[in-house]
Amino acid sequence: MLQDLSARAVLAGVLAAFVGFASSFAVIVQGLSAVGATQAEAASGLMAVSIAMGVCGVILSLRSRLPISVAWSTPGAALLATTGVVAGGFPAAVGAFLLTGALIVLSGLYRPLGRWVAAIPAPLASAMLAGVLLSLCLAPVRAVAQTPALGLPVVLVWAVMARVKRLYAVPAAVVVAAALIVFATHPNAGAIGSLWPVAVPVFPAFTPAAVVGIAVPLFIVTMASQNIPGMAVLHVNGYRPPPAPLFRATGLFTMLAAPFGGHAVNLAAITAALCAGEDAHPDPARRYWAAVAAGLTYVLFGLGAGAATGFLAASPPILIEAVAGLALLGAFGGALMAAVADPASREAAVICFLVTGSGVTLLGISGAFWGLVAGGAMMALGRWRVVR
Repeated sequence: MLQDLSARAVLAGVLAAFVGFASSFAVIVQGLSAVGATQAEAASGLMAVSIAMGVCGVILSLRSRLPISVAWSTPGAALLATTGVVAGGFPAAVGAFLLTGALIVLSGLYRPLGRWVAAIPAPLASAMLAGVLLSLCLAPVRAVAQTPALGLPVVLVWAVMARVKRLYAVPAAVVVAAALIVFATHPNAGAIGSLWPVAVPVFPAFTPAAVVGIAVPLFIVTMASQNIPGMAVLHVNGYRPPPAPLFRATGLFTMLAAPFGGHAVNLAAITAALCAGEDAHPDPARRYWAAVAAGLTYVLFGLGAGAATGFLAASPPILIEAVAGLALLGAFGGALMAAVADPASREAAVICFLVTGSGVTLLGISGAFWGLVAGGAMMALGRWRVVR
């Protein structure tokens, strides 16, 4: 095993972890705060999910000797940011996180459940994801309009770097935003808080609104936009591990992180390509060390979650939302294109997108669920008319 270790694979893994963490940790904090987490609870959640995905990735990669990259659910965090506080507050959200993990485990144990998720029409799943991401993707525009001195430099750096090396565009925007926050707003050490995060256990509560409005959409988004694409990335690079054990492992680590505020752990999609591709090592059999290095780096980043969360809390909210929105633009564009690609289901997908993106809450249940219901009803009506 150690004879497979190489500096090239380690560097690729560290780069993957840096890009994954820097590109979306603001989204995670934003999502946890939106569903009622305090600053300490958000820091605990960020730490828990970072350590959980790091340890899970290390274990899976070493056991299988395959580059199994594990990440947090960025679209899931965006879903939380648009859901808001549900009945029962953050404990109810934690209960939903636990249930999400249980559903992911069940999808690895009970194959029909995985098939049911895969049977959700792809245009509707993509439309729901695009609707979830819409609000955050508009944040860069709002940031430029409200605080051009802070928002415009971040957007310009992101745009220029995206033309040079897209992989580094969001991390570069994060660095510029951090510099602007330090020099323009002068956050003090007391506001940022302790460098060492503290695990804050939250006793879960289970409410119908959280189960239907958070757990079910979070499960669907995590499976459809993370786990299934993550398997596809592995297949493209010549790796074909059985999906069921991977789903069970990520679901289990989701359940372990949930009581401390972690929302969802899943297979990586974008950063997985860095660990599974030729850049990690010419020999496919030695690339698993890249995923191991990425996992260990995520654990180290998780130990700095307290400082990261405190820094974001002391920063202008619109600027943090702008950085999160820039990180999600690629996912939003891909989801929107997939949603409207098929003319036969385009109208239903647009309805799903609009209802989800509206942010409407009915009976205490978020718009993501109602978007699926509205889009599914429209699609069923269309098929009924064709049959008649």
